[in-house]
Amino acid sequence: MNNHRKLFVQNLLAYAVQRDVSAQLLCSLSGIDMELLQKSGEFEPTPKQMNDLWVNACHVSNDQLFGLHFGESLQLTALGVVGDIIKSSSTIGEAVTLSTKLTHLLTDLFHIDLARTNETFTMHFIPHASEKEKPSFSFLQTIDFFMVFVIHEMNGLLLTKLKPVSVCFPHTVSDINEYERVLRCRPVKKPGEYSITFSNRLWDEPVITHNYELQTLLLKKINDELPSANRESYRSKVYNYLLTNSYLGLVSLEEIAANFNVSARWMQRKLKEEGVSYQQVADDIRKSLALYYLNAGNYPVKEISYLLGYNEISAFSRAFKRWTGTTPVGYQKGNKS
Repeated sequence: MNNHRKLFVQNLLAYAVQRDVSAQLLCSLSGIDMELLQKSGEFEPTPKQMNDLWVNACHVSNDQLFGLHFGESLQLTALGVVGDIIKSSSTIGEAVTLSTKLTHLLTDLFHIDLARTNETFTMHFIPHASEKEKPSFSFLQTIDFFMVFVIHEMNGLLLTKLKPVSVCFPHTVSDINEYERVLRCRPVKKPGEYSITFSNRLWDEPVITHNYELQTLLLKKINDELPSANRESYRSKVYNYLLTNSYLGLVSLEEIAANFNVSARWMQRKLKEEGVSYQQVADDIRKSLALYYLNAGNYPVKEISYLLGYNEISAFSRAFKRWTGTTPVGYQKGNKS
């Protein structure tokens, strides 16, 4: 998995070289060991190294829109397996769906949610928690890169020129005319929104490089690279772990992620792909345990509330009523009658 990010850094440096910027200089300024980067094997840039790399690339090239222009120049083949999977999709809809699921291989700064209506489909770039209040320089450059890359490389999958219906940013862009040229659409300011919207007519358009057999092999390769814990249903694994270890109390997302040897962000993404959040799984456990304790008949409601991690009985009562339609006391009375 680390090799995808290594490839991304290598491509960024290669683009910088085309802009007459020394790759060695950028690595030196950003604290990246260029020899290690060039060797075979894993390489995982730290968040600080990536932020410094973007900052220095913009400064040395004298281009504050470096990410935007990098995205315009890069081709899908430069992303290795990820690019090959997207190219081998059967339709634009499938290519977009797969690309949103593979984003985490390239960055931890955001994920992409896909929304469709009868008229359009929209790719929403959702910042992770640490980037929502005060986005890092790296985040802003990476968002620019991905937005233009999506547009230009989707275009390479078709025989017609692609143009978005709309592009939204939560801030005013620095050079709106250049953004309009590269994104093929004049960006608009919309609070809290990084998104690209396309006509739904594109969804079923066939991809000219479609290769089902190749895609199947490549998806298997990607799956084989993931930790084994990630290949099974995370919902059931998390549920079973919480239930089996309920005597320890309900642990935090960070603690259970550490138990599975993955990051909390990774776990959040995997659960979201399965249509559930960690909070929902934890609530399912709380409901099961609450019913167990109440049915046992020898646990006071106050003690059950404490066992389930609620600081106040009122909070537990509200949650229980949401789950069952009645209060814990009402449930106990119903069982006695």
